[in-house]
Amino acid sequence: MTDRTRVTRREALSTMTMGAAAAALGLPALAACAKPSETGGTLARPGLQLYTMRADMERNVEETLARVAQIGYKEVEFAGYFGRTPAQVAANLQLNGLVAPSAHVGLDSIGEGWDKKLDEAAAVGHQWLIVAYLTEAQRGGADVYKRLAADFNKAAAASRARGISFGYHNHDFEFLPVEGGTDGQTILLSECDPTLVDFELDLYWITKAGKDAAEYMTRYPGRFPLVHVKDLAADGQMTEVGAGSIDFQKIIDAGKGTIEHFYVEQDNAKVPFESITTSLEAVKRLRA
Repeated sequence: MTDRTRVTRREALSTMTMGAAAAALGLPALAACAKPSETGGTLARPGLQLYTMRADMERNVEETLARVAQIGYKEVEFAGYFGRTPAQVAANLQLNGLVAPSAHVGLDSIGEGWDKKLDEAAAVGHQWLIVAYLTEAQRGGADVYKRLAADFNKAAAASRARGISFGYHNHDFEFLPVEGGTDGQTILLSECDPTLVDFELDLYWITKAGKDAAEYMTRYPGRFPLVHVKDLAADGQMTEVGAGSIDFQKIIDAGKGTIEHFYVEQDNAKVPFESITTSLEAVKRLRA
């Protein structure tokens, strides 16, 4: 399957999912999310992973989304709805001119509760559901990663039937060696069906693990339609985009035409709204 075929299929899924959500809520059709190739050489639709704002979201979802939009973000990625219903979330996105192409879910979500998660995703208008993390108990050797890949393929087939894509978001532990001279991330990329399972590449964590994100973009073209953008400080900690050592432009160039969504994230920002404003200014200087 060519990269162009993958994008075309995803565009169709996006139209189907977002249109259904809007119709169910009695809202005007939600705007489609622009691809990098449509941005005229800039990242015109910058995104934010809302885990960064979790304390503010806990206090007031509506005010937080309004401020995020005012700062200049166009897309958001959810990490929980903080007591709001999918209908309330979708209406608030519409009110603030935002779209939410994706949301993070736990590994346990792809079991018996997967249908419910898919219902919620369709109601909000998500195009992807992304498994965000593996606890220490959920990790293991090569056999564990192979079983996870099989589970991901099964979950992705079910989500695809509903018009929603499926993906996995890395940290650094996936790049640790396992038996057989490989690592967990390589096993997942090899064992997951590339027509079903996407990957959200966290540019901080892959760099923290000592790997080259640009090289992965080249080696696995089209496998990383979403990325998390946060920088690596001299002490190894996370910092705002532009304040660290990661060459984001090199990575973007390596993934040219395949990266669809760029999400700023800062896991433990001291002043979240200041942090996301600083990162956004740096993102605006990048060229898609």
